[in-house]
Amino acid sequence: MNLRPDPTFHATPKLAMEAPPETLAFTLMLSPDGSRPDGLAVVDVNPKSDTYGQIVHQVIMPNTGDEFHHFGWNACSSSLSPLSGHAFLERRYLIIPGIRSSRIYIIDVKEPLKAKIHKIIEPEEVFAKTGYSRPHTIHCGPEGIYVSTLGGGGVDGTDGPPGIFIMDCETFEILGRYEMDRGSQDKHYDFWWNLPRDYMISSEWGLPPQFENGIVAEDLLANKYGHSIHFWNLRQRKNVQTIDLGENYQMALEIRPAHDPSKDYGFCGVVIDTTNLQGAIFTWWQKDDGTFEAKKTITIDPRPEKAENLPPLLKGFEAVPPLVTDIDLSLDDKYLYVACWGLGEMHQYDVTDPMNPKLTGKVELGGIARGTKHPNGKTFAYAPQMVEISRDGKRVYWTNSLYSTWDDQFYPDDEGGQMVMAHVGEDGGLTLAEDFFVEFPQGYRSHQIRLEGGDCSTDSFCYPSV
Repeated sequence: MNLRPDPTFHATPKLAMEAPPETLAFTLMLSPDGSRPDGLAVVDVNPKSDTYGQIVHQVIMPNTGDEFHHFGWNACSSSLSPLSGHAFLERRYLIIPGIRSSRIYIIDVKEPLKAKIHKIIEPEEVFAKTGYSRPHTIHCGPEGIYVSTLGGGGVDGTDGPPGIFIMDCETFEILGRYEMDRGSQDKHYDFWWNLPRDYMISSEWGLPPQFENGIVAEDLLANKYGHSIHFWNLRQRKNVQTIDLGENYQMALEIRPAHDPSKDYGFCGVVIDTTNLQGAIFTWWQKDDGTFEAKKTITIDPRPEKAENLPPLLKGFEAVPPLVTDIDLSLDDKYLYVACWGLGEMHQYDVTDPMNPKLTGKVELGGIARGTKHPNGKTFAYAPQMVEISRDGKRVYWTNSLYSTWDDQFYPDDEGGQMVMAHVGEDGGLTLAEDFFVEFPQGYRSHQIRLEGGDCSTDSFCYPSV
């Protein structure tokens, strides 16, 4: 424990934007066939460094079959909450769950170039203490580490609904389930919160049989994937409202609330509208009476394509759906970045008015039946997927793998893990950096990114910006 708050903790988003720029990024490496252990790559993102754009350290795990997907910090700016009692924690450990194995790794990155395994939590402990499986999203909260799961109990994860459990942020012991009253919530994916306003939002993907072996086309066309967002009283741990976005809005995934806690709105990305193959973004907000509403504010159209150019899953549609698989919001709440993993596009929207987003930038890279090359001439496998934004909002990083079995369905001829970066213009717009193109070791794909000192999908803030 520190004698003063970690300097990477910031009371407000504005103060975080003024912090020194990142020099390192942490990126997950996954073995799609489980033939080798997954790993954590430390990437040099300092343009003044001789090893800029290179992997400078790796932590390879001792087990196979984990499938790394999402990960997060043990502590972040939420520790500055006046209710936490944890202001003197250190942002030191990365919590990495295996979405297939339900095993959790605690990685000590105090010395990033000597990062090492601190602790391993075996799946049996997760099952015994929570009744959940398939841990997915990690968020550091004021009083502990929150972990969302995609599976309940049983071999196939369908014995009871998935949910959230909490870990001690110092000992990493599993404390137990979060929910006191889950209401109608029976699937899970992402979650985030507004700490001073004391509410949380969660979203839905599907149950393990609906994603582990690839997308189940019959379930998708029958609208059986998740299509609701849930609002919770954070302290009472109670679901107070559920909004069904519409059963055709399949797979409501990433939740991105405004970073400034004085603002009571946010965004949710929807993978696909089964009536027209569009991708969608919904804006949700809290009304004066404390209840919530949601409205579709962005639609992204599919692209017509000849059947012979498409993977078997899409041939009958003769179109490429956008497949909105990740979104991220800059710390000033100005730009929302939307990864269109089917089209092979990264979109930038000005969401200063969250009810009227405006497209201000777009990059084409990879994509189904397109395969747009990077400006440096190299091939980018798959398409833009997990996106992360620098604290100052000037750089946007992304990787390319969604989930191993889904990669193989939508991009059966592609292989490889890459990470790229785009510069953000003074008035918006995106330009790919030709000198930044990270290729991961052969046999590995890449997923989520975390930036040294925090980033735009890690920290939650307790005080309004001035």
